[in-house]
Amino acid sequence: MSLSSEVSPTCSPTSISSIRLLFDVFKLRIGAAIGVTALAGVAVTPGQAPATWRIAVLAASVTLASAAAGAFNQYMERDLDAQMRRTRDRPFAAGRFAARPEWLAAIALLGTGGVALAGFAGGAASAIYTLCGAFTYGVVYTVWLKRRTAWNIVIGGLAGSFAVLAGAAAVSPHSLLPLPICFALVLLLWTPPHFWSFAIAYRADYEAAKVPMLPVLVGDRRAARTVFAGALLLVAATFIPVALGMGPIYLAGATIGGLYLLTTSTRLARNPTRRNAMANFHASLLQLALLLLTAIVDAAMRG
Repeated sequence: MSLSSEVSPTCSPTSISSIRLLFDVFKLRIGAAIGVTALAGVAVTPGQAPATWRIAVLAASVTLASAAAGAFNQYMERDLDAQMRRTRDRPFAAGRFAARPEWLAAIALLGTGGVALAGFAGGAASAIYTLCGAFTYGVVYTVWLKRRTAWNIVIGGLAGSFAVLAGAAAVSPHSLLPLPICFALVLLLWTPPHFWSFAIAYRADYEAAKVPMLPVLVGDRRAARTVFAGALLLVAATFIPVALGMGPIYLAGATIGGLYLLTTSTRLARNPTRRNAMANFHASLLQLALLLLTAIVDAAMRG
Protein backbone atom coordinates (compact mmCIF):
# COMPACT_ATOMS: atom_id res chain seq x y z
CA MET A 1 0.00 0.00 0.00
CA SER A 2 1.51 3.30 -1.06
CA LEU A 3 0.10 6.68 -0.22
CA SER A 4 2.93 8.51 -1.90
CA SER A 5 1.59 7.41 -5.28
CA GLU A 6 -1.50 9.51 -4.62
CA VAL A 7 0.50 12.75 -4.55
CA SER A 8 0.37 14.73 -7.75
CA PRO A 9 3.47 14.72 -10.02
CA THR A 10 4.22 18.31 -9.04
CA CYS A 11 4.71 17.27 -5.44
CA SER A 12 7.24 14.51 -4.81
CA PRO A 13 6.87 12.36 -1.66
CA THR A 14 10.08 13.71 -0.14
CA SER A 15 9.49 17.37 -0.92
CA ILE A 16 8.68 20.00 1.66
CA SER A 17 5.38 20.66 -0.07
CA SER A 18 4.39 17.00 0.36
CA ILE A 19 5.20 17.18 4.07
CA ARG A 20 3.06 20.29 4.38
CA LEU A 21 0.18 18.53 2.63
CA LEU A 22 0.39 15.64 5.06
CA PHE A 23 0.65 18.09 7.97
CA ASP A 24 -2.56 19.75 6.77
CA VAL A 25 -4.42 16.50 6.09
CA PHE A 26 -3.77 15.18 9.58
CA LYS A 27 -4.56 18.55 11.19
CA LEU A 28 -1.49 18.27 13.36
CA ARG A 29 -1.89 21.74 14.87
CA ILE A 30 -5.21 20.64 16.33
CA GLY A 31 -3.74 17.27 17.26
CA ALA A 32 -0.92 18.91 19.20
CA ALA A 33 -3.42 21.09 21.07
CA ILE A 34 -5.43 17.99 21.97
CA GLY A 35 -2.21 16.38 23.23
CA VAL A 36 -1.59 19.37 25.51
CA THR A 37 -5.18 19.04 26.74
CA ALA A 38 -4.40 15.46 27.80
CA LEU A 39 -1.32 16.75 29.66
CA ALA A 40 -3.55 19.18 31.53
CA GLY A 41 -5.79 16.26 32.46
CA VAL A 42 -2.79 14.49 33.99
CA ALA A 43 -1.64 17.63 35.81
CA VAL A 44 -4.92 18.58 37.47
CA THR A 45 -5.86 15.09 38.67
CA PRO A 46 -4.96 14.42 42.31
CA GLY A 47 -2.83 11.35 42.85
CA GLN A 48 0.47 9.81 41.85
CA ALA A 49 1.25 10.78 38.28
CA PRO A 50 2.82 8.14 36.04
CA ALA A 51 6.46 8.32 34.98
CA THR A 52 7.41 11.23 32.76
CA TRP A 53 8.01 9.00 29.74
CA ARG A 54 4.54 7.53 30.11
CA ILE A 55 3.02 10.99 30.20
CA ALA A 56 4.94 11.94 27.04
CA VAL A 57 3.82 8.76 25.26
CA LEU A 58 0.23 9.37 26.33
CA ALA A 59 0.28 12.91 24.94
CA ALA A 60 1.76 11.59 21.69
CA SER A 61 -0.86 8.84 21.49
CA VAL A 62 -3.74 11.28 21.94
CA THR A 63 -2.16 13.46 19.25
CA LEU A 64 -1.94 10.49 16.87
CA ALA A 65 -5.56 9.49 17.45
CA SER A 66 -6.64 13.09 16.92
CA ALA A 67 -4.58 13.25 13.72
CA ALA A 68 -6.33 10.14 12.42
CA ALA A 69 -9.72 11.69 13.17
CA GLY A 70 -8.64 14.92 11.44
CA ALA A 71 -7.55 13.06 8.31
CA PHE A 72 -10.81 11.08 8.27
CA ASN A 73 -12.67 14.38 8.56
CA GLN A 74 -10.94 15.76 5.47
CA TYR A 75 -11.43 12.51 3.57
CA MET A 76 -15.17 12.45 4.30
CA GLU A 77 -15.71 16.18 3.78
CA ARG A 78 -13.81 16.57 0.52
CA ASP A 79 -17.04 17.42 -1.32
CA LEU A 80 -17.90 20.14 1.20
CA ASP A 81 -14.34 21.47 1.24
CA ALA A 82 -14.38 21.81 -2.55
CA GLN A 83 -17.38 24.17 -2.28
CA MET A 84 -15.80 26.52 0.26
CA ARG A 85 -13.17 29.10 -0.62
CA ARG A 86 -11.39 28.60 2.69
CA THR A 87 -10.94 24.84 2.23
CA ARG A 88 -11.01 24.16 -1.50
CA ASP A 89 -7.21 23.89 -1.63
CA ARG A 90 -7.09 21.08 0.92
CA PRO A 91 -5.35 18.03 -0.55
CA PHE A 92 -8.39 15.78 -0.94
CA ALA A 93 -10.68 18.59 -2.10
CA ALA A 94 -8.15 19.84 -4.66
CA GLY A 95 -7.28 16.37 -5.92
CA ARG A 96 -3.66 16.46 -4.78
CA PHE A 97 -4.43 13.33 -2.79
CA ALA A 98 -6.81 10.84 -4.41
CA ALA A 99 -9.50 9.63 -2.02
CA ARG A 100 -8.81 5.90 -2.31
CA PRO A 101 -9.31 3.02 0.16
CA GLU A 102 -5.59 2.99 0.99
CA TRP A 103 -6.07 6.27 2.80
CA LEU A 104 -8.85 4.85 4.97
CA ALA A 105 -6.63 1.89 5.83
CA ALA A 106 -3.74 4.20 6.79
CA ILE A 107 -6.04 6.42 8.85
CA ALA A 108 -7.49 3.40 10.67
CA LEU A 109 -3.98 2.09 11.34
CA LEU A 110 -2.84 5.44 12.73
CA GLY A 111 -5.91 5.75 14.94
CA THR A 112 -5.57 2.19 16.21
CA GLY A 113 -1.91 2.81 16.96
CA GLY A 114 -2.75 5.94 18.91
CA VAL A 115 -5.37 4.15 21.01
CA ALA A 116 -3.04 1.20 21.62
CA LEU A 117 -0.25 3.54 22.73
CA ALA A 118 -2.66 5.30 25.07
CA GLY A 119 -3.46 1.95 26.63
CA PHE A 120 0.23 1.13 26.98
CA ALA A 121 1.11 4.47 28.57
CA GLY A 122 -2.00 5.27 30.59
CA GLY A 123 -3.99 2.07 30.93
CA ALA A 124 -7.26 0.76 29.58
CA ALA A 125 -9.36 3.74 30.70
CA SER A 126 -7.02 6.18 28.92
CA ALA A 127 -7.30 4.09 25.76
CA ILE A 128 -11.10 4.11 25.95
CA TYR A 129 -11.25 7.89 26.39
CA THR A 130 -8.76 8.38 23.55
CA LEU A 131 -10.91 6.20 21.31
CA CYS A 132 -14.05 8.08 22.35
CA GLY A 133 -12.44 11.42 21.49
CA ALA A 134 -11.36 10.30 18.01
CA PHE A 135 -14.72 8.63 17.38
CA THR A 136 -16.61 11.76 18.47
CA TYR A 137 -14.76 13.99 16.04
CA GLY A 138 -14.36 11.53 13.20
CA VAL A 139 -17.77 9.86 13.22
CA VAL A 140 -20.24 11.66 15.50
CA TYR A 141 -19.32 15.17 14.35
CA THR A 142 -18.12 14.54 10.79
CA VAL A 143 -20.45 11.78 9.61
CA TRP A 144 -23.56 12.02 11.77
CA LEU A 145 -24.00 15.70 12.68
CA LYS A 146 -22.00 18.10 10.49
CA ARG A 147 -24.44 18.14 7.56
CA ARG A 148 -27.62 17.79 9.62
CA THR A 149 -27.78 20.11 12.62
CA ALA A 150 -26.38 23.26 14.19
CA TRP A 151 -25.75 21.12 17.27
CA ASN A 152 -22.86 19.54 15.37
CA ILE A 153 -20.14 21.56 17.02
CA VAL A 154 -21.79 21.50 20.46
CA ILE A 155 -21.73 17.71 20.65
CA GLY A 156 -18.48 17.56 18.70
CA GLY A 157 -16.85 19.53 21.49
CA LEU A 158 -16.84 16.34 23.54
CA ALA A 159 -13.71 15.34 21.59
CA GLY A 160 -11.65 17.79 23.64
CA SER A 161 -13.36 16.72 26.85
CA PHE A 162 -12.37 13.10 26.27
CA ALA A 163 -8.73 14.18 25.90
CA VAL A 164 -8.83 15.67 29.40
CA LEU A 165 -10.33 12.45 30.74
CA ALA A 166 -7.71 10.34 28.92
CA GLY A 167 -5.01 12.22 30.82
CA ALA A 168 -6.91 12.03 34.10
CA ALA A 169 -7.40 8.27 33.75
CA ALA A 170 -3.63 7.77 33.67
CA VAL A 171 -3.55 9.08 37.25
CA SER A 172 -6.90 7.85 38.54
CA PRO A 173 -8.01 4.95 36.33
CA HIS A 174 -10.86 3.71 38.53
CA SER A 175 -12.74 6.92 39.33
CA LEU A 176 -13.49 10.28 37.74
CA LEU A 177 -12.51 13.05 40.14
CA PRO A 178 -14.15 16.50 40.31
CA LEU A 179 -11.26 18.56 38.93
CA PRO A 180 -10.78 16.71 35.64
CA ILE A 181 -14.57 16.49 35.20
CA CYS A 182 -14.69 20.27 35.59
CA PHE A 183 -11.95 20.76 33.03
CA ALA A 184 -13.76 18.40 30.66
CA LEU A 185 -16.84 20.60 31.08
CA VAL A 186 -14.76 23.70 30.32
CA LEU A 187 -13.55 22.11 27.07
CA LEU A 188 -17.12 21.26 26.13
CA LEU A 189 -18.30 24.82 26.79
CA TRP A 190 -15.30 26.34 25.02
CA THR A 191 -15.98 24.82 21.62
CA PRO A 192 -19.27 26.52 20.59
CA PRO A 193 -18.26 30.17 21.11
CA HIS A 194 -14.88 29.40 19.58
CA PHE A 195 -16.20 27.74 16.46
CA TRP A 196 -19.36 29.82 16.00
CA SER A 197 -17.17 32.93 15.93
CA PHE A 198 -15.26 31.32 13.09
CA ALA A 199 -18.53 30.34 11.40
CA ILE A 200 -19.73 33.95 11.51
CA ALA A 201 -16.56 35.03 9.74
CA TYR A 202 -16.99 32.33 7.09
CA ARG A 203 -20.77 32.17 6.92
CA ALA A 204 -20.78 32.54 3.13
CA ASP A 205 -18.64 29.43 2.80
CA TYR A 206 -20.95 27.36 4.95
CA GLU A 207 -23.97 28.68 3.07
CA ALA A 208 -22.39 27.70 -0.24
CA ALA A 209 -21.76 24.17 1.05
CA LYS A 210 -25.20 24.01 2.73
CA VAL A 211 -23.68 23.22 6.13
CA PRO A 212 -26.15 24.17 8.91
CA MET A 213 -23.79 26.13 11.11
CA LEU A 214 -25.59 28.44 13.54
CA PRO A 215 -24.94 31.73 11.67
CA VAL A 216 -26.33 30.18 8.48
CA LEU A 217 -29.57 29.27 10.26
CA VAL A 218 -30.15 32.31 12.47
CA GLY A 219 -27.99 35.08 10.99
CA ASP A 220 -24.83 36.76 12.23
CA ARG A 221 -26.41 39.05 14.82
CA ARG A 222 -28.31 36.35 16.67
CA ALA A 223 -25.36 33.99 16.41
CA ALA A 224 -23.09 36.67 17.88
CA ARG A 225 -25.42 37.09 20.85
CA THR A 226 -25.35 33.32 21.33
CA VAL A 227 -21.55 33.43 21.24
CA PHE A 228 -21.57 36.08 23.95
CA ALA A 229 -23.92 34.00 26.13
CA GLY A 230 -21.72 30.97 25.59
CA ALA A 231 -18.62 32.96 26.52
CA LEU A 232 -20.26 34.09 29.76
CA LEU A 233 -21.10 30.51 30.66
CA LEU A 234 -17.62 29.34 29.73
CA VAL A 235 -15.80 31.99 31.75
CA ALA A 236 -17.99 31.27 34.78
CA ALA A 237 -17.11 27.57 34.49
CA THR A 238 -13.38 28.30 34.38
CA PHE A 239 -13.51 29.59 37.97
CA ILE A 240 -15.04 26.41 39.40
CA PRO A 241 -11.61 24.69 39.53
CA VAL A 242 -10.45 27.38 41.96
CA ALA A 243 -13.12 26.24 44.41
CA LEU A 244 -11.87 22.68 43.88
CA GLY A 245 -8.27 23.44 44.81
CA MET A 246 -6.54 25.15 41.88
CA GLY A 247 -4.20 27.91 43.00
CA PRO A 248 -3.35 31.54 42.18
CA ILE A 249 -1.41 30.82 38.98
CA TYR A 250 -4.43 29.15 37.42
CA LEU A 251 -6.70 31.88 38.82
CA ALA A 252 -4.58 34.52 37.10
CA GLY A 253 -4.75 32.67 33.78
CA ALA A 254 -8.51 32.15 34.04
CA THR A 255 -9.05 35.81 34.93
CA ILE A 256 -6.87 37.31 32.22
CA GLY A 257 -8.09 34.95 29.52
CA GLY A 258 -11.71 35.28 30.60
CA LEU A 259 -11.71 39.08 30.67
CA TYR A 260 -10.11 39.22 27.24
CA LEU A 261 -12.63 36.79 25.77
CA LEU A 262 -15.57 38.65 27.27
CA THR A 263 -14.23 41.91 25.87
CA THR A 264 -14.00 40.56 22.33
CA SER A 265 -17.33 38.70 22.67
CA THR A 266 -19.05 41.91 23.75
CA ARG A 267 -17.60 43.71 20.76
CA LEU A 268 -18.80 40.94 18.47
CA ALA A 269 -22.32 40.95 19.94
CA ARG A 270 -22.57 44.70 19.40
CA ASN A 271 -21.14 44.65 15.90
CA PRO A 272 -21.03 41.18 14.28
CA THR A 273 -18.51 41.91 11.55
CA ARG A 274 -16.04 39.43 10.12
CA ARG A 275 -13.17 41.28 11.75
CA ASN A 276 -14.76 41.11 15.20
CA ALA A 277 -15.65 37.45 14.70
CA MET A 278 -12.06 36.54 13.90
CA ALA A 279 -10.83 38.62 16.84
CA ASN A 280 -13.11 36.63 19.12
CA PHE A 281 -12.00 33.37 17.51
CA HIS A 282 -8.36 34.18 18.26
CA ALA A 283 -9.24 35.40 21.76
CA SER A 284 -10.81 32.02 22.51
CA LEU A 285 -7.59 30.31 21.40
CA LEU A 286 -5.56 32.53 23.71
CA GLN A 287 -7.95 31.91 26.57
CA LEU A 288 -7.72 28.14 26.18
CA ALA A 289 -3.92 28.28 25.95
CA LEU A 290 -3.77 30.32 29.17
CA LEU A 291 -6.13 27.93 30.94
CA LEU A 292 -4.21 24.81 29.99
CA LEU A 293 -0.72 26.20 30.56
CA THR A 294 -1.50 27.87 33.88
CA ALA A 295 -3.33 24.73 35.03
CA ILE A 296 -0.24 22.64 34.28
CA VAL A 297 2.13 25.14 35.92
CA ASP A 298 -0.14 25.62 38.91
CA ALA A 299 -0.41 21.89 39.49
CA ALA A 300 3.37 21.49 39.16
CA MET A 301 4.03 24.29 41.65
CA ARG A 302 1.66 22.70 44.15
CA GLY A 303 3.45 19.38 43.76
